Order: sequence, then structure tokens, then C-alpha cells
Amino acid sequence: MDRPDAIPTGTEPSRWPPGWHVEVVDETGSTNADLLAAVAAGAPDRSVRMARHQTAGRGRLDRRWEAPPGANLLVSMLFRGVVAAPHELVQRVGLAALDACERIAGVRASLKWPNDLLVDDRKLAGILAQSTTADDGRAVVVGIGLNIGWAPDGAARLGDGIVPETVLFALLEAFDSLPVDLHDRYRERLGTLG
Repeated sequence: MDRPDAIPTGTEPSRWPPGWHVEVVDETGSTNADLLAAVAAGAPDRSVRMARHQTAGRGRLDRRWEAPPGANLLVSMLFRGVVAAPHELVQRVGLAALDACERIAGVRASLKWPNDLLVDDRKLAGILAQSTTADDGRAVVVGIGLNIGWAPDGAARLGDGIVPETVLFALLEAFDSLPVDLHDRYRERLGTLG
């Protein structure tokens, strides 16, 4: 199947790429906070929580991240047993998001170190990683807010008629298809070098 938008949305495992544990909720405070709390409750590696609306979403430096209900992709991913270079998870999610944007909407974005996706110097997405200690080592939650149907003034968005779950599906597939060594690919897509 070439287009993930042909895949039905839902929380059933068969509807998402293998190995991901996806939960979609209508509203929450923060998907990152939800998954950080879920670490202690034993949530599995590669747990994903997507909200159609966040009431307390935030970005880097405690900036608020807001969007109308159902307009954008608001999602967090939990990675357990992270022992080295947790920043690579941010890079991996960023690269996967770039691939998903291009595949679903034909939008070619670039990365802005350390945690943004840009289209023509306008912010398309922000990524926030937070870590905590778990029984099996460090756990890292990586959240991304990606503008799809709505963007604040001066920011970029993918466009109308795109379902956030479709972008999430493509992002998870792209994450799994990335090479082990990201260095060259990350530098190639980084728009802030030089």
C-alpha cells in the first residue's frame, strides 16, 4: 500500500506499523507528561500517545504549544532502555517527520538545530524530549507538535484535508526505515549549518 492515508485510523495494533503501541485520545493535558507518567506504570517501549487536542502542551523553554482540536499532529513516543546518545532520538524523530511531510503533503522541510522543522524559515514543527529513570535504564519521551491544518501567524503548515493520523502512520514507518547511522543524513537535512 503506497499511501498511508488509505489505512483506517484507530488504536488497534493492526492499524499501525508493527512494533508500535499507539493510543489516540480526544484530549489530554500533555502527551509527553502522559507518557512520562506511564513509564512507572510499565508502558512498553515504543508506546505512542496522540491527542487530537492538548490543553497544556509545551515546547522548549516551557513555551506553550497550542492548536485547535483535530487540526494538527500532537504526539509523543516513549523509548525505554536508552543508554547512549538520547539526542539521536530527537534527530531520528525529526528526520522521520521530514519524510512523512514530504510523502503525505509534498512539503520539503529542513531541520533547525536542536529541535525544529522549518519551511522557508517558518516553523512547521517543534520537538521536545524529556528523560526519566526506569527499571531498565533511562527512558526518553520524544514529543512532536506538527502544524497540519492550522498554524499560528508566521508559521508553516502542511495544508487542508490531511488527517493527523495519516501523518503519524507515515512518521512511524519512516522512523523504522532510517539507517542506524544518521550522521550524514541529519547533516544533509540541517538547514542551519554554516
